[in-house]
Amino acid sequence: MATDDGVGARREFRTAELAEAAGISVRTLRFYRERKLVPPPRREGRIAWYGRHHLARLRTIGALLQRGHTLGGIAELLTAFEHAQDTGELLGGGLGGALTGAWSEETPVRLTPDELADRFEGEVTPENLAASLDIGYLAVDGEELVHVSRRLLDASTALIHHGVPLAAILAAGREVRAHADALADVFTELIRTHVLAGSATADDLAAALDRLRPIARTVVEAEVAMAMDRRLCAEPRDGAQRS
Repeated sequence: MATDDGVGARREFRTAELAEAAGISVRTLRFYRERKLVPPPRREGRIAWYGRHHLARLRTIGALLQRGHTLGGIAELLTAFEHAQDTGELLGGGLGGALTGAWSEETPVRLTPDELADRFEGEVTPENLAASLDIGYLAVDGEELVHVSRRLLDASTALIHHGVPLAAILAAGREVRAHADALADVFTELIRTHVLAGSATADDLAAALDRLRPIARTVVEAEVAMAMDRRLCAEPRDGAQRS
């Protein structure tokens, strides 16, 4: 049975109560249900009961409409989000440890579906969300998504604004991840062999890696910068040869 201690405390709503809480008409709510923008309610005889997740969904739809999104675009976004909820890893699983790791010092970012749509307008598809979950950039936490790194999220947003499709960014991210894993293996083996002399515990190795983090970061940043310089110098010659 529903309680009436305010919208925030309500566990379930009847149809008219939900519409009032969401600031829409009952007719609009039924239209959203027909368009499958809102999940079906729980039935108790002839009474339909809606939960707080229905209210959150309606508020998301309202926010997206206010920002100029069409119902068709909203339907695609919500389908993608539901796909992420079905296939994504929940926080507290494997990604939970990555979010709290001391080495990376990355700040996770929580995103609602409408915030995600604003950042990557027209790019939030089930395929792209599945790829982000598979790589480990995103995790699902209830009605929100959590991106593992503010810096990577901002970089992806900037690339989108420069015209790079999100699918291409994710494909590149997968390649960069593979190279980063290889670099981590190189530094780990270097420290294990020459700093800890092969007799270290896992805790010893973690502590040594933490102490030498600035050196590893400097090496990687310098090598990537010089590699970009070499690529830029070679680009005119490559173009001349192709022509």
